[in-house]
Amino acid sequence: MISTSWLEKRRPYWARLDELLTRSGRAGARNLTHSELQELALLYRQTASDLATIREDSSSGNLAHYLNQLLGRAHNLIYMGRRSRPRGVIRFYRETFPEIFFETLPYTATACAVFWVVAILGIVLAIANPAFQANLLGPNMMETIEKRQMWTHSIVTIKPIASSAIMTNNLSVSFSTFALGITGGLGTIWMLALNGLLFGVVNAACWQAGMSQQLWSFVAPHGVLELPAIYIAGGGGLLIAKGLLFPGTLPRRLSLVREAGRAVRLVLGIIPLLIVAGTIEGFVSPSDLPIAVKYGVAAGMFCLLVLYVKRKAHQEVTAHRQGQAAIHTPSLL
Repeated sequence: MISTSWLEKRRPYWARLDELLTRSGRAGARNLTHSELQELALLYRQTASDLATIREDSSSGNLAHYLNQLLGRAHNLIYMGRRSRPRGVIRFYRETFPEIFFETLPYTATACAVFWVVAILGIVLAIANPAFQANLLGPNMMETIEKRQMWTHSIVTIKPIASSAIMTNNLSVSFSTFALGITGGLGTIWMLALNGLLFGVVNAACWQAGMSQQLWSFVAPHGVLELPAIYIAGGGGLLIAKGLLFPGTLPRRLSLVREAGRAVRLVLGIIPLLIVAGTIEGFVSPSDLPIAVKYGVAAGMFCLLVLYVKRKAHQEVTAHRQGQAAIHTPSLL
């Protein structure tokens, strides 16, 4: 026999699931926010467990029938097949990605910190130990720097091919940094540290050769997009590691699935950034344009990036907080 106290405890969750399903309406999941979709998935799994418990009590047939219908509606909403539409892609980049970026900003900030801490360490080691610098960069690159020449001149003669190769390489590095989160974050941290170390050592070598201005006028136009993309990919990898290592009250598998879903949205969001960065690196960064123009391109790209990720994300988070203050929903956790 199911106790009255257990039923009273569970009814608010069933009511909340019913409310979310009603709100979704004919438009389906598009009418729900990202956090509401996550809540819907948790409520669906918990209600399925409740139904299994209720079915053990032969006197609760009506309640079992109600929950079975409720789960049927939820199942159709969660698992219904839909064709991809251009509008969905536009909505993802206009709303979903900025929102998920804002939600997971601490992980991206951590990835950024790992990169720059190791980059600064690389600068110190390169200046203190020239042998370390030479071993890491190799004789060909060291010779080019000693001649005070940039190693990027070959890009200018084959711009379209170089731009394509740069995009492919940047995507490969970013996806690897993201995917290695499954190693508990060790692989992600390794990729961030390795790229940070190379960045720091190259900066130190160019500074010693009096080439800092040449280096930064090359890096700045595309780097303001490429480096944040790497940090975001690193943040995605750390999210996967968090889901794997720190599941909290959720089962480890469910925790991993939840965080991996957010991480995938992050890494999908950086694809346009890397395409634009690769185009700029192939056509603008190595060109003979005035340095002021290159820095102007860098400033413009960075401002557009900040406005893009901040405006919609801030609106979504503010609306979410206001909704939470107005409606006190019982927590499953």
